[in-house]
Amino acid sequence: MSNPFLEPSTLDYQLPPFAALQEEHYLPAFDAGFAEHLAEIDAITGSAEAPTFENTVVALERAGGTLHRVASVFFSNSVSHATPFIQDLEQQVAPRLAEHEDNIKLNRPLFERLRRVPLDGLDDESVRLVEEYLRSFVRAGAELDDDAQVTLRRLNSELSALSTEFSQKLLKDTNDSALLLDRADELDGLSSDAVSAAAGAAAEAGHEGKYLLTLILPTAQPALELLTDRDVRRRLHEASVNRGARGNEADTLAIATRMATLRAERAALLGFDTHAAAATDNQTAPSLATIMDRMRELAAPAVRNARTEAAELEAEAGHPIEPWDWAFYASRVRKAKFDVDLDALRPYFELESVIDNGVFHAANLLYGLTFTERPDLVGYHPDVRVWEVFDADGSGLGLFLGDYYTRDTKSGGAWMNSFVDQSALEGTRAVVVNNLNLSKPGAGEPTLLSYDQVVTTFHEFGHALHGLFSDVTYPLFAGTAVPRDFVEYPSQVNEMWILWPEIVANYARHHETGEALPQDVIDRIHAAGAWGEGFETTAYLGATLLDLAWHSIPAGPVIEDPLAFEAAALAEAGVDFTPVPPRYRTSYFKHIFAGGYAASYYAYIWSEMLDADTVEWFRTSGGLTRENGDHFRRELLSRGNSIDPLEAFRRFRGRDADLQPLLVRRGLA
Repeated sequence: MSNPFLEPSTLDYQLPPFAALQEEHYLPAFDAGFAEHLAEIDAITGSAEAPTFENTVVALERAGGTLHRVASVFFSNSVSHATPFIQDLEQQVAPRLAEHEDNIKLNRPLFERLRRVPLDGLDDESVRLVEEYLRSFVRAGAELDDDAQVTLRRLNSELSALSTEFSQKLLKDTNDSALLLDRADELDGLSSDAVSAAAGAAAEAGHEGKYLLTLILPTAQPALELLTDRDVRRRLHEASVNRGARGNEADTLAIATRMATLRAERAALLGFDTHAAAATDNQTAPSLATIMDRMRELAAPAVRNARTEAAELEAEAGHPIEPWDWAFYASRVRKAKFDVDLDALRPYFELESVIDNGVFHAANLLYGLTFTERPDLVGYHPDVRVWEVFDADGSGLGLFLGDYYTRDTKSGGAWMNSFVDQSALEGTRAVVVNNLNLSKPGAGEPTLLSYDQVVTTFHEFGHALHGLFSDVTYPLFAGTAVPRDFVEYPSQVNEMWILWPEIVANYARHHETGEALPQDVIDRIHAAGAWGEGFETTAYLGATLLDLAWHSIPAGPVIEDPLAFEAAALAEAGVDFTPVPPRYRTSYFKHIFAGGYAASYYAYIWSEMLDADTVEWFRTSGGLTRENGDHFRRELLSRGNSIDPLEAFRRFRGRDADLQPLLVRRGLA
């Protein structure tokens, strides 16, 4: 039987041939991919010719094609459609992949060859490619002695296995922690489509006639804003914050503690005081000390604002505010102060319209893009849809896949992945996917989004644009392959278009009447924009400072009580305000224990400084015009990591970023 992974796909844009892929293809393809890649590396290091850019660096960029094809599909499925087979295989493959990466980055002959590549006559992108490879090899331990490299390999292997275990246990406990309710009246406050979705989720889980409130990844669960039964709200909140910490077989706390300990040991081996110091050494932020100072500077005014908001909520509620009360009474106060009921807007945010008339329309106005759905191209799950993306001149730009609905095999949250990276060297265009976790409505019912879900839809498409617009020579620099504290910047800019007049008027229409979202409602949403930022910023900073605390422990000491450590870290940072728990607690902080954000969750607000300043530039430069969009695309979105990202920002903006627009947006000015 032929294995589709062993050759480049013949489908448009090399879309993986999902219809032909079978579970039994994965492991043989990984085996072949590992062997092929090592053979290609051996050919580079075994060459009798003197090292040149072509025979060493370009050859390294071209190597590993089979492994990349199978890994991009497999690890996308490990979060998007983690069947029992995928989960079992991930436990086998993840440590092997970590070992394989060490076999490349700790290969002394390869490292020495890279060091001897002459830079004379190379263009700027090629020089940067050599320099980036050298830096990455040094950071990976290429200069360590043999004994230290043996230790490093052991640490990397164990961390890879633990990361997989954390992810899988969290997925299980998130599913198991969903709140099962017996009666429809317990859902009082939810819309009819939300009740229908809860009934459908219960039936799918084998609880016909009951109602299941599934959990999203962050602490705050959307239903808390609407449920009138306070005890149901409490139970839902407690289900959320106790995930991974219930002392059952899916407990993740011991894994998180072990990972933090191993990361500290690895950092010391590589010459850093802490993992946080190591992780931030190659970011756009100038130093870890600067990051810590900036986060703590923001924490005090954020908590002050949150306390002010809490006092207003208590006046409305008539009793002290608990975490499960916040969203419910915040909605009431927002409505009283600004006459804004965000949940009442859901009929105006129907998924098809948000995508076609909102997200795609904004991309058309700014960049001239058009989208054609391709039902002839198959995704990895029946829910996945495929669009071909065309540039302003009519040429094909790439493929965009949308996977919008939640399921038991899917991780919580929202994200973008890439199946094919753009590269002039390889002659490839981008194939990217956005994942959301929307509740699937009953048959024949529309998918209505909350305001926050609309923001998320635009946000993730910003990542997709970053991948699709990539115009670089080398795969290493393509699309979103930028420093972690820069990668959220383009996506956060794309969020900002949701209420711009030419966008909102095109998509925010009542799904039954076609009525446009009234302008006075939009004005009130704008007026209410800064209210509630005390809560949002405090919750975010709680997670950020918790991340930095876990990854600022030195090598040696072992954290015996992770929950006590968490409480002490929040208190020390000044964000231990009980009604506002961190956006993620340790036990379900997937970004840092099963993602790429360890010691880097600060990236969201760091990127937001660039984002807020960029949106201010659009406001003062004529708005959403093709001229402005093309300037942003040309100078920044298309550059990937082929130039220093902050230099790309300067070329776009004409100067370094100004902090003031962010402070105004967050109510911290």
